[in-house]
Amino acid sequence: MTILCVIPVRGGSKGVPGKNIRELAGRPLVAWTIRAALAAQEDLRVVVSTDAPQIAAIVREHGAEVPFLRPDELARDETPTEPVILHALADHRRRHGEPEAVMLLQATSPLRLPGTLDRAVRQLREQGADSLVGAVPETPFLWRQPETPGQAPGADYDVEHRLRRQDMAPADLRYRENGSLYVTRPWVYDEHHNRLGGRISLFELDPLEGVDIDTELDFQLAELQVRAHRARLAD
Repeated sequence: MTILCVIPVRGGSKGVPGKNIRELAGRPLVAWTIRAALAAQEDLRVVVSTDAPQIAAIVREHGAEVPFLRPDELARDETPTEPVILHALADHRRRHGEPEAVMLLQATSPLRLPGTLDRAVRQLREQGADSLVGAVPETPFLWRQPETPGQAPGADYDVEHRLRRQDMAPADLRYRENGSLYVTRPWVYDEHHNRLGGRISLFELDPLEGVDIDTELDFQLAELQVRAHRARLAD
């Protein structure tokens, strides 16, 4: 069955104006995600949900579908992602019937390795999961400020038995959800209006795939990483 792959790309961006079509290493930012999706071996229908005709034209040049322009009420600063996906899912159902799953890819996470998307779909099936979340492994050396001033801060690890990074097992690590990749059964969106629900599977991304562009500095760092690791990327 077809997997509906949705890339939400809104025209407005306050942190980095025009970032979704700004060039990253010689290619519009959104094009990196489109190319990774089109390179997958799975039967992905790659759709970009956008409210901007200029973005739609660029997206089509790079091979993705833009079957509609997103309505204004789904393109506001405060609009969550889930209604945008439900809108795209409803359109897909009208045109093509029920997809096996919905893959959500964020254009602001442009670095993906070859095979990552296929591996995610395979894991969803093999684990019998209802939804899957991409995450990057991190050390557990995280702290929380106390709720009341004067109290001791909280640590997410045993400070008296601090492990070296090379001695850590997967269970000792923490996994940071960076927004890059989700795969979800359609019924989860229908019933929970959420990208995650039912039996959730944690999908480990490579640290290189942890880039998430929200600021100008993020963009500059992503540029450096693309140039340094271009041979590894889904290019």
